[in-house]
Amino acid sequence: MVNPAKQENFKKLQAMLNELPWYVEEYINHKLRKLSTASLFNYCHDYKIFFNWMITEQLWSGSIKEIPLERLEKMTVIEVEGFLNFLHYELNNKELTVNRKLSALKSLFNYLQNIAETPDLEPYINRNVMAKIEFNEVKESMETKANKMEGKILLGDEYERFRLFVAQEYGEINKENKKIFNFHQLNKERDTAIVSLILGSGLRLSELIGLDLEDIDFSKYCARVIRKGNKEQFVYFSQTAMDDLQEYLANRISKYQVDKNMKALFVAAPIGPKGKTRRLTARSVEKLIEKYATAFGKPSLSVHKLRHSFATRYHGEINDVPKLRRQLGHSSIQTTMIYTHIKNDDLKIAVDKMDMPKEQID
Repeated sequence: MVNPAKQENFKKLQAMLNELPWYVEEYINHKLRKLSTASLFNYCHDYKIFFNWMITEQLWSGSIKEIPLERLEKMTVIEVEGFLNFLHYELNNKELTVNRKLSALKSLFNYLQNIAETPDLEPYINRNVMAKIEFNEVKESMETKANKMEGKILLGDEYERFRLFVAQEYGEINKENKKIFNFHQLNKERDTAIVSLILGSGLRLSELIGLDLEDIDFSKYCARVIRKGNKEQFVYFSQTAMDDLQEYLANRISKYQVDKNMKALFVAAPIGPKGKTRRLTARSVEKLIEKYATAFGKPSLSVHKLRHSFATRYHGEINDVPKLRRQLGHSSIQTTMIYTHIKNDDLKIAVDKMDMPKEQID
């Protein structure tokens, strides 16, 4: 079936290529199977800006189409730096935009030096000035990092919705597929306990899979973990996590044929008639979270994002950065501070109320 949008983008790309040197068209055709026509059109737009700048700066006297490979080969670092300054100071491009345009040029020059070859099997250019140019260092603010994280974590009622999805709904939506359904029936208590424990404590993946039965203190609702730097710490977890953990433990021996000597808290079922129950691996936990997250409609959710979700909720409810730092096992409080920049709906509601007439607030 023909895609009209794709066809239109291809036409726009071809029209742009008619304005550029022959070697750019060759490069674009080389990339056509790997990148979208929309992306390649943006590349060509960046090349046009670069070539026009060369002419304006009298680095070439003639048309864009006539700029030869020899001129590119003789470009100096000072000239390229001049172009990047032009983008930044005259076109007001942000550092990320300048980096994107530089990336497009680096890719073109790399093709001309290392991939394309003449009939004599020689490279199109022997000297690549773009290889000497470094990208701008872009430092993200706490707010930027927080905003990026915000769309990839659980917020509000999503905590409980995701937990219930793992516990029940995933099996219900896969009833027709016996293999998936039966696998979920076997592991639903374990998987729910894993999700619940991360969301209720903020444990790292390595800490979670390293837990033994004896590490859980059922009277104090905490787990003994070995944190980074080989430091022992007792980490508290929620009542919901405790409930789900106990439900899992009530089925652990019968469902997984656990030998009495098996100390691992989270285990995987034996494989084959002679297989043995084994400790659940980090990759297995990553895969099961990926599976549920995708089915839940939040594919960017990962084990680490569940930890972020806990931290965001903890800060929203407790608002005590030093305690959160200890709970997460951060060595630097700066790492913990990111959670203070994630939007809090309660704060937004409070600010919105400031604009309301007093009688509406009451």
